Formats: sequence, C-alpha cells, structure tokens
Amino acid sequence: MYEYELHHLRAAELIRRAEQERLAREAARVRRAARREAAERSGEGVREKDAHSSRRRRHRHPHAA
Repeated sequence: MYEYELHHLRAAELIRRAEQERLAREAARVRRAARREAAERSGEGVREKDAHSSRRRRHRHPHAA
C-alpha cells in the first residue's frame, strides 16, 4: 500500500510540474507575440531572419578536416 501511495504522490507531482511548464511556455509565446505586434505597430520593419543580430549565423558543428 505504501508504494501505491508513493506512486500517486509522484504522479501528482509530475502532473503539477508539467502544467507549470505548459504555463511557462504559453507565457513566453504570448510575450513573443506581443513583442512582434509592438514591433510591427512601431514600423521597425525588422525581418524575422535579422531580428536578433546582424552577425552571420555560425554552423553548430565545425567541418571535419
């Protein structure tokens, strides 16, 4: 019986953690959408590709010799 109760406590904790992570992702998504909308309204005209910096994008892994 003790293991059964531990299983339910662990399952409930995992469900709570998953819900918190979903809420955090949704909040981040809403913030990004609000920033995009504000940028469009202000007329910055920044393309999606150039949004973060003007540097060229580096490849994740260097080429083998």
